[in-house]
Amino acid sequence: MKKSKLKVCSALFLLFLSCYSLWGQRGPFDLKKPKASEKAMIGPFSGTTFIGTSFDPFGKGDAPKKKVSIKKFLIDESEVSNKDYRRFVKYVRDSIVRTKLARLAMDLGLTAEDNESLGMYAFKEIDTSNASDKYYYENYLLFSENIYEGLELNWDVDLEWDPDNYPSTYYAEVMDSIFFQKWETYNGKRMLDVKQLKYKYTWFDAEAAAKNPDINPKEFVREEIVSVYPDTLVWLKDFGYSLNEQMFSEYFWHEQYDDYPVVGVNWEQARAFCHFKTYSYNENYEKLGKPAVPGFRLPTEAEWEYAAKNGESDFIYPWKGEELVNKYYGFQANFKPPQGYSVDGEVYLAPVKDKKTFHPNKAGVYHMAGNVAEWTSSTYNEDGYEFSNPLNPQYNSPKNARMTVRGGSWKDIAYFTRVSTRDFEFKDSARSYIGFRTVRDFIPDKLDN
Repeated sequence: MKKSKLKVCSALFLLFLSCYSLWGQRGPFDLKKPKASEKAMIGPFSGTTFIGTSFDPFGKGDAPKKKVSIKKFLIDESEVSNKDYRRFVKYVRDSIVRTKLARLAMDLGLTAEDNESLGMYAFKEIDTSNASDKYYYENYLLFSENIYEGLELNWDVDLEWDPDNYPSTYYAEVMDSIFFQKWETYNGKRMLDVKQLKYKYTWFDAEAAAKNPDINPKEFVREEIVSVYPDTLVWLKDFGYSLNEQMFSEYFWHEQYDDYPVVGVNWEQARAFCHFKTYSYNENYEKLGKPAVPGFRLPTEAEWEYAAKNGESDFIYPWKGEELVNKYYGFQANFKPPQGYSVDGEVYLAPVKDKKTFHPNKAGVYHMAGNVAEWTSSTYNEDGYEFSNPLNPQYNSPKNARMTVRGGSWKDIAYFTRVSTRDFEFKDSARSYIGFRTVRDFIPDKLDN
């Protein structure tokens, strides 16, 4: 059995049915697809600088000036786009469908060798060609209460989404289970039941383990189950008495918004995306014989602020000076000027990368001010800057549901686009003006893919 098959528990997809839970699996991630914002990272950033400010025009006082040192890290050139995040959503969807097809094929006694309309989606045979995998199979998998443990999905066969071309009634039965019936929808069209799209993953709580060294490490493995579909209703919930139905119905799925930042994603969903991104890339790198890269994650507050001003201690915005208009008389960021939403060139959001309108900062990172406010990995505390460690500062409190967001957004006034301005949102809340980008630790170029 291949090693990747033995790591199924680390990144599985979960679908809740009426009477039992359905498990999906990771499959290959196509690295040959066109590069998107998730592929381009800027850095490394590292050094000693000042974060916070000695002057806060609104007097919040939650970001006093502090000297910090930050280790090397890379940050996404631009915010995660709808196209990037849709890949995650579609992957969860496809995994669930393939798992249901494989289970039905098993119930019917079909295997991949049968090459029937459903048999070609059957689980792959377990490979026990080497002694280690054979031992694991004979001593663990054979005695597992989960009859599907260790089985690998067949990702080599394409799924058929056109009802007119379904290969069999069994296939139609499976596909029918993930869609609403036509009479259940408002427009009489087939609609995916997005509440079924859930991602399950595990992570190790090292901070808790460090405080309890005598306890078995397995007790600190945390399990997360996250609904991955963005809340598209945020466009209606965030703005009362405002016509935003077109944004609700088109923004996440229509191709005209492919390169716009994903919104309606809460903190838990953003973190789940980071996990998916890490495992999908590294599993493929392993197959290609390339070294693994460090895990993708949300930036800490200090990392975000360092990248926003490129390590410059005295920057007020991600650009030099206090002017909100550049030398070409265009606005430096997509925010809400006093004259109205559209004065900066956009009524709503802007593409994640647009050299003609909103220029990147000196380091080459786009929209560190405005467009969408961005989730960080840091818990919000008014006094966090004062008591956090000056070495790679990070404040994390699981009991506190307020997570820090930085950078301001398209609907915010200029104050929130300042690099030192801190704001927060509850981790289970999604907004039409909050998105995210990822970071990862830096490694030498010869080890980086």
